[in-house]
Amino acid sequence: MKKLVFILILFIATVGNTIIFCKQKTVNREREIEQTVQAQIDSFSVICTKLQSAVTNITSSDGELQKLFLTARLAYKKFEWASEYFVPETSGLVNGPPVEEVEMPDLRIIQPSGLQVIEGFLFPVYDSSRKKELIAQLFLLQSDCENYRSFFNLNNLHDPQVLDGVKLEVFRIMTLGISGFDNPVTLKSMQESAVGLESLEKVLGFYIEESGNPKLKQDLGKAISYLKIHTDFNSFNRIEFITDYCNPITAEITDLQESLKINGFKYNRLLNQDAKTLFDSNAFNVNAYAPDHSSFISNEKIALGKLLFSDPVLSGSGTRSCQSCHQPEKAFTDGLAKNTIIGKTELLGRNTPTLINAALQPALFYDLRVNSLEEQSHSVVQSEKEMHGSMSLSVKRLWNDKKYRQMFLAAFPNEDKNSIDTFEVMNAIGSYIRSLVLLNSRFDYYMRGDTTALDANEINGFNLFMGKAKCATCHFMPLFNGTLPPAFQKMEAEVIGVPETISAQIIDPDMGRYNIIHVESFRHAFKIPTVRNAARTAPYMHNGVFNNLDQVLDFYNKGGGTGAGIKIENQTLPFDKLDLTEKERKDIIEFIGSLDSKMNDSSSAKK
Repeated sequence: MKKLVFILILFIATVGNTIIFCKQKTVNREREIEQTVQAQIDSFSVICTKLQSAVTNITSSDGELQKLFLTARLAYKKFEWASEYFVPETSGLVNGPPVEEVEMPDLRIIQPSGLQVIEGFLFPVYDSSRKKELIAQLFLLQSDCENYRSFFNLNNLHDPQVLDGVKLEVFRIMTLGISGFDNPVTLKSMQESAVGLESLEKVLGFYIEESGNPKLKQDLGKAISYLKIHTDFNSFNRIEFITDYCNPITAEITDLQESLKINGFKYNRLLNQDAKTLFDSNAFNVNAYAPDHSSFISNEKIALGKLLFSDPVLSGSGTRSCQSCHQPEKAFTDGLAKNTIIGKTELLGRNTPTLINAALQPALFYDLRVNSLEEQSHSVVQSEKEMHGSMSLSVKRLWNDKKYRQMFLAAFPNEDKNSIDTFEVMNAIGSYIRSLVLLNSRFDYYMRGDTTALDANEINGFNLFMGKAKCATCHFMPLFNGTLPPAFQKMEAEVIGVPETISAQIIDPDMGRYNIIHVESFRHAFKIPTVRNAARTAPYMHNGVFNNLDQVLDFYNKGGGTGAGIKIENQTLPFDKLDLTEKERKDIIEFIGSLDSKMNDSSSAKK
């Protein structure tokens, strides 16, 4: 009996020591990663100080300043994964786009700052007349470094966050890093991406060692080598890099987390945390931008919404439905430059956009004035020009209709239900639109491993789209709209200088987002729409001015409105010419054709 008790005590002690050892190992790993990030921030700060000193030293050459700046960018890339994940507001100041930002809801204007602004001062040649501005920017970077230090000194990092942040950084490299998004002048995208992956390799090493599986480390090494060998921006084979190197890495990070049983808090965000690649069929959460959990889609809501979508019952005259303008056979557009005001021949102000994948946007309408599909539907129904409906009257008519009453009871079950709520109508329509998330194009199949899905011209078109043509710096892969990856929380609006007519050298008078928020930089700013299904949704732009994609490519190739001779003070689209050849433009258009969705899936709910 004593022997049995001794064995039991020994077993408990051994298990207890094992648990303590594993816990200690985890804590040590997390602390080491914290210390690594803190050291990288300090290194970045030191380089920025050296650059600041060099700027104030009149003997410094332009080449010395440029070299120090490029070194600073590489230093930032080493901890970008942590800065973007844990302190995104500060990271926006350090490496955000060089454009004015407006902070809602108080409309506080934030002037552009950080590395991208500094790049414009130093490249292609140093503009010494802006020396004081440059020094001021470098002072701001030091302040940002203090914000970083404060956060990482006061907050502990945890394994689930680390692995989530690391995988998101690989997605960031795929979507932004290799596209020239944050180094539009120097175009050192491959070198910077290689440094970023090297930093991730060090972080992941702690976990790879515990898993005992070396494949992830090997694949990271191969990806880094590929980036170091293929450094030319224009000729870089992005589709090969993504499919052969990045997709395996992100899948293996997901598998690594599962094998080590590292579980964390689940977020209701657009990109699902368990997505192995950006191109998984279920990578995106169609409910991410729904108002709340009760608004999520269901088959009953979708069936009801589909019927309401095609029924003119919601319009004041009983003559127009949602489907009148968003026609399924035309990829949920109408094929017109602009549709007409209900009951009149006068034209509406803007072109009808597609509703396919509209659920994957955090803001809607060309001026980004609403944040949910429910708000969008309500706005259209109540608009005097679009449907001129009355929701108070519509819900009474729907409740008195036996079929609709049964469908509402099924979609929104409630024991004491004796009427229809306005929001339920909008949520049903919104749920139907959420069912129109169709990431099932030939491009998607190719990225999932079907190498026969695209031909050589389309592959070249993708590489141009992501590289030389700079399309992907606004139409972000893989959604190809203006929702900024990999967080997919912010929707971009741009001023590109759309002309009033195709032959006129005058900007279209529509003020766009400025009509909603009276900030000068928003004059003529419009939402960046998706390029998916664009081959089927002509004509193009908010005013339908361009009849085909060739005209669109010609517009961008010239440098937008400014490049075409229109005077625009706040154009955010770079107005230098792209110098695309006729063959290159044709290949880009062929690639865009590969983004067409298969429409036979449009009735199925994707949860």
